[in-house]
Amino acid sequence: MSLTKDAIQVFLAVLDRGSFSAAARSIGRVPSAVSMTIANLEADLNLELFDRSGREPLPTPAASALEAKARFMLQQFELWEAQALALSKGLESRLSLAIAPELLASDWASPLAKLAQRFPSLEVEVLAAPEADAIRLLHEGRVQLALVFENPHFDSRECCQEMTKETLLAVIAPTHPAIAGGRRLRTEELAEHRQIVVASRDLEAYKPRFLQAHHHWRTDNHTAALSMMQAGLGWGFLPESLVKPQLNAGTLVEMTLDNISNFSVLWVDVVWSNSKPLGQGAQHFIKLIREKQKVENA
Repeated sequence: MSLTKDAIQVFLAVLDRGSFSAAARSIGRVPSAVSMTIANLEADLNLELFDRSGREPLPTPAASALEAKARFMLQQFELWEAQALALSKGLESRLSLAIAPELLASDWASPLAKLAQRFPSLEVEVLAAPEADAIRLLHEGRVQLALVFENPHFDSRECCQEMTKETLLAVIAPTHPAIAGGRRLRTEELAEHRQIVVASRDLEAYKPRFLQAHHHWRTDNHTAALSMMQAGLGWGFLPESLVKPQLNAGTLVEMTLDNISNFSVLWVDVVWSNSKPLGQGAQHFIKLIREKQKVENA
């Protein structure tokens, strides 16, 4: 049995229009071609799909039972064809994006939602990886895009698009002895207290951003960093969007520093390698980020 997209389209057209002639007009066929297609389909399935004893063909119980599956199959045929067409025009089979763990709370999902509407068949993979690891994955070709804080040093191997700004706050548990009695710290005093940082697993790969303490604990996971800070094991710089729930709940507080501000504002960039051509999905994601950034800056 050869069940084709054309046969399913004709079957559904007759169900929707109520007659062979009306179905033929809706799909640009002659009635005899519609009648022949239905007859061949019935022969292939060994089922009577329409009762032709009256003035107009009436769906049989078998046709009604098969309707939902037929609509699903037609949708799958159309998705398959759309994906094949997109692949022929340069759509990657999978778009992989590495995101620095501290930035998982930033708004990267809404552009992905628009991307999914534009390319519904595109498979997307999102990996959480510290900045150094995300950039390494990018240059190795494991991911096509990396979402990281801006790099103060120019790298000729990379291109980037600014996405948004993030405010990094110095935060600490309210019970930490460093701030007992509402004490304000100077930077030289801050350096004497253990700092929690999110950084690469490779100890030699990358110096953690804003490392100020003489003694620090490191993790490659933002959830672990939050847990350690909430347990009073140290202080750290984390994005405001990430720690807002903890600040609202009172499990973390902003540190009050005596001689400098307790925050820094950094750009967040989408980065890609200029040595590897981007597929349609990655290009469109960058376009969406660029448009979003223009709207926010308007």
